[in-house]
Amino acid sequence: MAVLAPSAEMEFATVRDLSNLSDSALSKQAAALEAAGYLSQRKGYVGRRPRTWLSLTKGGRTALRAHIAALRALIDPALDEPAP
Repeated sequence: MAVLAPSAEMEFATVRDLSNLSDSALSKQAAALEAAGYLSQRKGYVGRRPRTWLSLTKGGRTALRAHIAALRALIDPALDEPAP
């Protein structure tokens, strides 16, 4: 999901390449995230070639922010200087 965060939408192949996933693995993850309401898929054509675009939903962006905040809560104390 983090790969999609900087963009309004991104082509499936770009997400696949950036995330180092196979087509089938990304397709399965996208379907699961879509079922959870975190991601939307738009299908169309560029010329005569079929394409799929992925985008985070509002709920997906909210969930990603919450996940990042939870990770920071775990990591930030580890980065603090130890007490003398």
